[in-house]
Order: sequence, then C-alpha cells, then structure tokens
Amino acid sequence: MYNTRKAYPCPYLVNMYNAYRGYPSPHYINTPIYNPYFPTEYIPFTDEDEMEYYSRCDSFEPERSDASIQLKDYGPKPFVINITEATKLNNNYRTALWTGKHLQLTLMSIKVGEDIGLEVHPHLDQFLRIEEGQGIVKMGNSKYNLDFQRRVSDDFAIIIPAGTWHNVVNTGNTPLKLYSIYAPPQHPYGTVQETKAIAEAAEKNQRD
Repeated sequence: MYNTRKAYPCPYLVNMYNAYRGYPSPHYINTPIYNPYFPTEYIPFTDEDEMEYYSRCDSFEPERSDASIQLKDYGPKPFVINITEATKLNNNYRTALWTGKHLQLTLMSIKVGEDIGLEVHPHLDQFLRIEEGQGIVKMGNSKYNLDFQRRVSDDFAIIIPAGTWHNVVNTGNTPLKLYSIYAPPQHPYGTVQETKAIAEAAEKNQRD
C-alpha cells in the first residue's frame, strides 16, 4: 500500500482506489496511481499508518469482540456482530438475536445427550451452522424415515428445506453451540428459552 504523505481522504486507501477518478481501480497492484492533485513522491504504507487510518475512520472500526456482547434481539435494525463469539457465549437453549419481517437469527445451545427435537417447518427454509461441539443431523420427508444423516462439528453448515423433518443430536461431551437462520421468522420477537422443556411448552401453547 502507498501513503501519499497522508494526503488521501478517508475512507479509501490510495493503492486500491483512483482518488482522481473516484472509483475502484480494475488492477489491484501496488503501483502508485498518478494523480496531479497528490504529491508525486510516494511513501510505503506502514503498519502505523494503517492503525492511524482505521482510528480516524469510525465507520471501519470493528465491533468489540469480548464478553461485552449483549445477547438480545436487535431486530429489525441494521446489525453487525461477531457471530462465532456470540454463539459460543449463549448458554440458553434458544436466544433470538435478530428478528425481522422476512428473516430471523437465533442462537442455540444443546446440552450433552440432548437434541433439538424432531420437527418440521412447512413454510420456511432453515440454515444452521455449528460453531462448537459435534453431533448428528437427521432429515427426511417423513418423521418415520429420516434417511439423510450426517455427522457435523465445528464450521459445518446445515440446510433444511421447507417441509423436511429434521433433528440435530449432540453426540459430544460438551454443549453443541450453533446458530439458526429462519426465513421467514419462526419464533416471536425477543424469544429467550433457557431450556428445551421451556421451548417445547411454549410451542405447545402456540399450537393450542
């Protein structure tokens, strides 16, 4: 990267953008782009320059990734979070993290020896991603014929089409931490269910 005497305006870096034209250059190389409005002497962009650049560009400051993450429903406002850390911090069976009109993000923690529970969502697709632990995912067109089975662990993604019966079983010796995306939303805004029993009772009440 190159720093033209720190004369570049935030928020773009000189080597990736043609400041004279104002749009990304099609060639991402470290050759300085000549600009009559910038000095012709180019100085290498150092680590210290990069730290100063990001400190002056608030819009590029990353979310703090520590235990200060608050697990609550942030929907439907724009939202950014370290999803891996948030998922690992969650100890509830289910915590809604973002609920919008067309999509919902929930965090889940499945205890050792437990499972999500055999279920089907007739009108929505579901995405699951394992962040910590190991288990078995089972799916099928009938709850009596779960002919699709796979072992899953950290970083595995699971796609559940609408109308597919499914279950995820924790087969490890630590809680299975994952997050789930429903489209459209499945649970009420702000849902927090500490245990599977509480979740099953709430779903039964909704059906009744």
